[in-house]
Order: sequence, then C-alpha cells, then structure tokens
Amino acid sequence: METRQFGRTDLQITPIGFGAWAIGGGEWAGGWGPQDDEESIAAINSALDLGMNWIDTAPAYGLGRSEEVVARAIKGRSEKPLVFTKCAIRWNPDRSLYNSLKTASVREECENSLRRLQTDVIDLYQMHWPDPEEEIEEGWVAMAELKKEGKVRYIGVSNFSVEQMELVGKIAPIDTYQPPYSLVRPEVEAEQLPYCQEHNIGVIVYSPMQSGLLTGKMTKERIDGLPDDDWRKGSEYFQEPQLSRNLELTELLRSIGERHGRSPGEVAIAWALRHPAVTGAIVGARRPDQVEGIIGAGTFRLSEDELAEIEQFRQNEAGVPAGGS
Repeated sequence: METRQFGRTDLQITPIGFGAWAIGGGEWAGGWGPQDDEESIAAINSALDLGMNWIDTAPAYGLGRSEEVVARAIKGRSEKPLVFTKCAIRWNPDRSLYNSLKTASVREECENSLRRLQTDVIDLYQMHWPDPEEEIEEGWVAMAELKKEGKVRYIGVSNFSVEQMELVGKIAPIDTYQPPYSLVRPEVEAEQLPYCQEHNIGVIVYSPMQSGLLTGKMTKERIDGLPDDDWRKGSEYFQEPQLSRNLELTELLRSIGERHGRSPGEVAIAWALRHPAVTGAIVGARRPDQVEGIIGAGTFRLSEDELAEIEQFRQNEAGVPAGGS
C-alpha cells in the first residue's frame, strides 16, 4: 500500500490505519458491547500484514484496555507500526468518565499510555476533545513540553473548531487534526479541512463508515439487537428519521462498489479519502474478516461520475445531514 506525507511531520502513513476504539469492548460510556481480546489481536495483525502501517487508539477506549491490547498485538512484530493515542478523557473507579486538560493530568495520562503501550515514545499524541474548553491552552502547553522532552514525537488535536485550533496554534504548531468525517457527517468540509490544507496540518479522519452504518452489514433488525452497552444504540444516526436515509445511502454505495468488486464500506472510505486535505482514514475492525472487507479502500479510487452520483443523492435528500455528538 502506498504511503502519504502526514502534514508537516516526517511520518509517512498509509491511506488507511487501524482504529482501535471498538476493541475496547463494552462496560463504559462509549463501549461497543462484548469483545474478545484474541480476536482483536488477530484483527490488528491482519491489518498490519495486509499493509496498514499505523494504529489509532486512546486511553478511554475500554478504559485502558484498547492500549493494552494494541501493545500485546504488536509486541512480537519485527516491523512496528506507528501508534497514535490521546489524552483528555479520564475515568473514576466506578468507570464513569470525566475530562481534564490540567498539566498534571496530561502528564499522568502520557506516562500511563507509555506504560500500557510498552513503549518509550508515542508517535502522535492527540488532545481527544477540547474539553474542558477553559483548559485547552494549559493542556496544549503540557503537550508541547512532552514533545520537547521526547516523550511524544508529534502533537495533534481532535474534534476542534477552527477557532480552537487558532487558539492553541499560537502556543505551539498543530501537527495533526482528527475529526469525524463521513457521508453522514461531512460538516468539517466547510471550515476545518480547508484550514488544515492552508496550514499544512495532516488530517486523519475517524468513522468514515459511520461506526459500521455504511458497511452494508447493518440493518434495522441488527441495530435493535445491539447489546445495551453498545453506544450506537442511542446514536441519532442509527435511529429514525436518519436511519432510513443512511441505509438508502448504503445501497447506493453497494451499487457503486459492485461495479468494482468493492464493499459499501470501501466506497464510503474512498469517498472520505478523496478530499485533498485528508491524509488518512481510521477504519475499525473487531475480527480479521472485517479487515478483509475494508482493506481495498487503501487503493480504491472513485471516478468523477461516481462522485457525482453520490453528490446527487446528497442533494436530492432534505439537505446535507446535520451534525451530532
């Protein structure tokens, strides 16, 4: 798989990377239901064997579990992938979440991630959310210090507005940006992506398949049967009135994909990657067979006619879909 220059960093990343959110499993606020760690490890190794060269995780994913599983998966590999993680979301003993960007908290989170990931340096350290907003400057100063100290190689932000990027950019340059971006959630096209292009900020987008909604495997019946600790059960995108529209969109992606032997998910990822500001897309998988259904997105490109087909669908609907949490 080809690699791309990741913004102003010296990192060369593949167009798709392994997203480790879902392998954190359930029993926390952003959980995906029960997950087998051995299947997670097999999925990660399958992704790396098929050419992906980076993994995106976070301490919050499974409350430390995702980072630990990533470390187990890559421990014996002769060629280590790049590993990106985050800070800002902490948890209490009862597994409830809270946010902190205080200097001491950011530093403690970094040390905890280094330990869980069994590494001496984190390739990319990202501020997961600009929350609490009044602490983002303090948190960014701490992250810039960690970079100077060599604990992390590069620092980035996630889920930020342009105004928030402007604010922290005055303290230290932003190396990378991670927003949600999909056919269901295209809002960052308006301001954030052009801003990143203008300032040479590398962009990796998350949920290009809208958390499994655009894979072609999701049905109303399957959504009804999701575990109670799967956050998607309460997501507006998985509920009416948006659900029917999103499943109709998936059928269009299926139709386009069938012309090339590609899955709807690969078409959805290719759509996100077609934007010139986007360096890479984070694609999640919980089993090796799921990796096989998305790996082709690393090389697949949509034609101008196919992009126009997708755009026509968007225009025919009741406006571009609104944003959400």
